[in-house]
Amino acid sequence: MQPVLPPRSGAPLAITAHTATTALGAGLRAQREALRAGRSGLRRNDFGPEPRLDCWIGRVDGLEQVALPAAFGEWESRNHRLAWHALHQDGFLDAATAAVARHGATRVAVLMGTSTSSIGETEAAYAQQIDGRIPDALVRLLVHSPHALGDFVALATGARGPCMTVATACSSSAKVFALAARLLHAGLADAAIVGGVDTLCGSVLYGFNALQLVSPEPCRPFDARRDGLSLGEAGGFALLEHAGDARAWLCGYGESSDAHHMSAPHPQGLGARRAMADALARAGLEPDAIGYLNLHGTATPANDTVEAQAIAALFPETLHASSTKGWTGHTLGAAGIVESVIALLALEDGLLPGTLNSREPDPACGPQVRFQTVQQTIGYAMNNAFGFGGNNCSLVFGRA
Repeated sequence: MQPVLPPRSGAPLAITAHTATTALGAGLRAQREALRAGRSGLRRNDFGPEPRLDCWIGRVDGLEQVALPAAFGEWESRNHRLAWHALHQDGFLDAATAAVARHGATRVAVLMGTSTSSIGETEAAYAQQIDGRIPDALVRLLVHSPHALGDFVALATGARGPCMTVATACSSSAKVFALAARLLHAGLADAAIVGGVDTLCGSVLYGFNALQLVSPEPCRPFDARRDGLSLGEAGGFALLEHAGDARAWLCGYGESSDAHHMSAPHPQGLGARRAMADALARAGLEPDAIGYLNLHGTATPANDTVEAQAIAALFPETLHASSTKGWTGHTLGAAGIVESVIALLALEDGLLPGTLNSREPDPACGPQVRFQTVQQTIGYAMNNAFGFGGNNCSLVFGRA
């Protein structure tokens, strides 16, 4: 059954600033250098108290030393320290505050994606109970909220337009681009600060391990021998406007919810195919226009097979598609923004990443799934982000 495609709606939006901080380092330069060198940010799990889960993680160095300003004391959490750290890379905070001054605070939206927000602080609060009571110092309602990240970024940037936090698991910070496009095209905002932050915590590590999805080795997306994911943490942001000094363009988005299963994708990849087809239709492009596709590619057995089949059915053999989770780990609610930034770097630099750690392609993979990094100038790039419950999002970006 062929998906029913939407009409093309809305002009492309200018991406006037973007940044990412991952296990590869802080800011775009660190991402570029690691991608070019084939250097992974994964390490053996050294997070949290002993005994630790035997796995590999993508941990951001130095977060324990990042200090929030005194005025933000009530927001103390690992997630907000990473958000603050990421906001200060590549001049992004300056660009965001300039947009607030240019458009007016109430005309700049803040749209954040996260999976667990500051749940690490909530874990600590419960663990430190005294006679069944949480210590007063840890009773900080501003932090123990799924919407904490959106509120924090709005406060940090001074934006007072629509503020929303999206939590659709691993597609969260991809879906904020689609939400921004709708808000801007509807005239409800003139600019949008989009992004996502997720940090490592016990709930993430042991929760995914309980689902038998965590590998004891560095993840190998689309490899026939893959046996699970490597979890990571990251933060990233982008600034979207109708016009301006564009670094790149958001040309289209596609969203779907196949609701096949709480954690497994639809076995025929119907939701994934619908999201990709819708994104192409909104961008007014045929599949052969896409030069690079950053795949969701978690290295779990079911997800990679289904995505590989969907890619082979939709795209020509000329496509260069890869998963970059071997570099950063699966950063959950931040995966959408991190991998969108990698797609933007592919547009800017012509460096199309391969799939790190992988050697033997799964039989489901077509020639589109590439393991080797290449240098090639492209005009359009795409990013896939697929969340639990079949909550899917695909984005199409164009070179400025």
